[in-house]
Amino acid sequence: MPINPFVSLFGRSPFGPMQQHIVKAHECAANLVPFFEAVMAEDWTKVEQVQQEMARLEHEADKLKKGVRLHLPKSLFLPVPRSDLLELLSVQDKVANRAKDIAGLMLGRQMAIPQDLQPLMRTFVQRTVDASAQALKAMNELDELLEAGFGGREAVLVETLIEELDVIEQDTDSLQIEVRRALFKLEKDLPPVDVMFLYQIIDWIGDVADRAQRVGNRLEQLLAR
Repeated sequence: MPINPFVSLFGRSPFGPMQQHIVKAHECAANLVPFFEAVMAEDWTKVEQVQQEMARLEHEADKLKKGVRLHLPKSLFLPVPRSDLLELLSVQDKVANRAKDIAGLMLGRQMAIPQDLQPLMRTFVQRTVDASAQALKAMNELDELLEAGFGGREAVLVETLIEELDVIEQDTDSLQIEVRRALFKLEKDLPPVDVMFLYQIIDWIGDVADRAQRVGNRLEQLLAR
């Protein structure tokens, strides 16, 4: 009988599938950069290609999430509470979900980004992706953290990574305010419905960074146990 890949992974590390999941979630979020570049170039063929890739990655993340939920060991020998790992998984998944939402809405409406808003929007999107990348970086330390018994220098390293993630997320908050302020100055010259959806997209980009930060918050809770 073939060995279930999730079971074999969990046999080696309780965190292996969790780390695989956040890799997919981050890959989905990272595609926001080429997605927005294509939107700003009004290359709708490319926009659709990137959106489909994001949908594929989000679907793969969903499959990994279901596998983790089904096969995460229920024994008393897990190094941290099973409920905490499942909550961390849920938070990771929301990063990919929101990135996919952004791409789906913008493609569906063929949303344009006003020329004057584009430089600031590029910076905002990139910093949001930086937050997702930092969450991934912190999650990649879980195996070493387990070996160190959730203490020592490894715990200090993870705390430092989480602090850096908080700084990145604060940057995205500041950028979000700047983008909204810049759009406010332009909105009288734009169709009201377009403005409404642009504000929604700006909020959703900020959501991606917020959700990445929550991954760090959950990791911090694991360290505190």
